Amino acid sequence: MDHTGATRPTSHLGAPLVELESVNKHFGDLHVLRDIDLTVRQGEVLVVIGPSGSGKSTLCRAINRLETVDDGTIRIDGQPLPAEGRELAKLRADVGMVFQSFNLFAHKTVLDNVTLGPRKVRRLSKADAEAEALELLDRVGVKNQAAKLPAQLSGGQQQRVAIARSLAMHPKVMLFDEPTSALDPEMINEVLDVMVGLAHDGMTMIVVTHEMGFARKAADRVVFMADGMIVEQATPEEFFTNPRSDRAKDFLSKILTH
Repeated sequence: MDHTGATRPTSHLGAPLVELESVNKHFGDLHVLRDIDLTVRQGEVLVVIGPSGSGKSTLCRAINRLETVDDGTIRIDGQPLPAEGRELAKLRADVGMVFQSFNLFAHKTVLDNVTLGPRKVRRLSKADAEAEALELLDRVGVKNQAAKLPAQLSGGQQQRVAIARSLAMHPKVMLFDEPTSALDPEMINEVLDVMVGLAHDGMTMIVVTHEMGFARKAADRVVFMADGMIVEQATPEEFFTNPRSDRAKDFLSKILTH
C-alpha cells in the first residue's frame, strides 16, 4: 500500500460510471446544489471537500437518491436514477453508502449485519453469505468481532463493519459521507487505511471528507465545493499546492495552518 502521497496515474480509469448534468436542488429558499456537472469514471477516487453548508453531503446523497433533485440528470453506469420501487432497490445495491453514523442494526451481530443485504437482495444462501462476510470482515480487520453486537465495538470498528456491509453487495461505486467525522481521533486512521486499501484495489469511490491527508494520498481528483457549486477541481497535487480560486485559497489557509 502506497502511503507516500504519490499521484496515481489516471490510465487506470475506465468509462464514465457516475454522471451528473445540470443538477439543482433546493431546500425551501436555499439553493443547495447549483447546476452541478460532474463525471466520475470507473476506478476513480473522487474526494469532495469544502466548507460546511457547501452542498457536499447533499451531492453524495443525491447520487443514490436519498435526496431527490429538482432538475437535471443523474446516471449510474449509463442508466438514469429510477424514481422508486424495485429498480431503486437494485440501484441502491449497486451504490454502496457509508454514513457518518454507522447505521448498523443494533440488535443483530456484526456477521448478521453484513450478511443481511446479500441474503435478502442478492439471494445468497446463508452459508455463502457468511463465508463472504467473514472474508470481508477480515479484509477490514474486524473478523474477530463477528459474533459481537455493534454496541460492543469501538466507533472505528463499527465503521469498518459498515464498509464491509457495503462491500458485501458488490457495489459499482462506494459513497462515503464524512465517514470519520463521528470518530475519536485515534480511530480515524484505522478507517482511512481501509479506504486507502479500497482505492488501491480499484474501487470507484466518491468521498466527502475533512481528512486532507486522505485526499492527498488516495484521490485521483479533488472537487472543491462552496455555496452549492463546484468551484474548482484538480489533481490533489495541483489543488493543494496551487489552488486557483480565492474561495479554495481561503479554505485551505484556514484548515492547513491548524
